[in-house]
Amino acid sequence: MSSLANAALLIIDVQRGLFDPEPRPFEADAVIDRINALSARARAAGAPVVFIQHEDASELVHGSDGWLLAEGLVVEPGDNYVRKTTPDSFLRTDLAALLEEHGVGQVAICGYASEFCVDTTTRRAAALGFPVTLAADAHTTHDKAHADAGRIRAHHNATLSGIGSFGPVIAAVPAAGLDFAARRASGG
Repeated sequence: MSSLANAALLIIDVQRGLFDPEPRPFEADAVIDRINALSARARAAGAPVVFIQHEDASELVHGSDGWLLAEGLVVEPGDNYVRKTTPDSFLRTDLAALLEEHGVGQVAICGYASEFCVDTTTRRAAALGFPVTLAADAHTTHDKAHADAGRIRAHHNATLSGIGSFGPVIAAVPAAGLDFAARRASGG
């Protein structure tokens, strides 16, 4: 098991407008189950859980039914929320400030879509100095004309974990192999 110290869990774009319509993303329900298990372990260790929600003028209008978090996704009081308008969860958002406020030194990333928001946020986090652990089976996408979603996910797991030029390590680890180290209480 990989134990993440001073980490936050970033859950990207697991929203009704992306997960509910048919065809649904690859392994949609299994991915949500894996994310729920990850977030439960993160919360138990005192690690911040951050839900990141995309918004646009189509099916993801802020506050609309499609913008809401997907059915079955477990949320708890104390979870954090970030709104975004680009594939980069850091661009024009308060995510970096939120991570700094919580003393986060590394991030675990899961969610939707493997080749867009998950990929871009992973690269940006590493560029900002955060080691990244990609939950290898807890991100997903839809099939595309050039490749099915399973292959897209596998490609991004291999590609992202092969990038060393940012400095911080990017690792792709199955969700069941990720754990969060208990955070020390501050002030002591």
